[in-house]
Amino acid sequence: MLKTNAMRLLDAKKIPYESFTYPPEITDGEQVAGQLGEDPAAVFKTLVTVSDKGEHLVFCVPVCASLDLKAAAKAAGIKSAAMIKQKELEPLTGYVHGGCSPVGMKKRFRTFIDASAQDHAQIFVSAGKLGHQMKLSPEALAAFCGAAFAPLKTE
Repeated sequence: MLKTNAMRLLDAKKIPYESFTYPPEITDGEQVAGQLGEDPAAVFKTLVTVSDKGEHLVFCVPVCASLDLKAAAKAAGIKSAAMIKQKELEPLTGYVHGGCSPVGMKKRFRTFIDASAQDHAQIFVSAGKLGHQMKLSPEALAAFCGAAFAPLKTE
């Protein structure tokens, strides 16, 4: 099985995870959850924002929810946050839309994971390539990324 950079980084820190694949043309998060046979509330998407001061921030929320930008700003202690433009994603993170992982971005950004992740023993996040997901404990993910848990989603 292909090892993505995100997987190699977790391996290097001896962080346990399982990897899964699905057809890479599926980019809708809820369809990905269906392919994995998992509850969409346990499958997380990685979103990149920019603050009113130009700081880039990373947020992970369930694929069945949306990022509440007001809650995101509150969690980060900033005035406001806006989604970055899709064309900015790859140059900034090294990842393409639909394959963005909170693990192994080009640069380390402040990261936040929706508090609902703590309701699950394991969650899924992108492994950094279309068609690849990793399942790991939310605490291990947060520790690796230096992430904080906060209420971030809107249904």
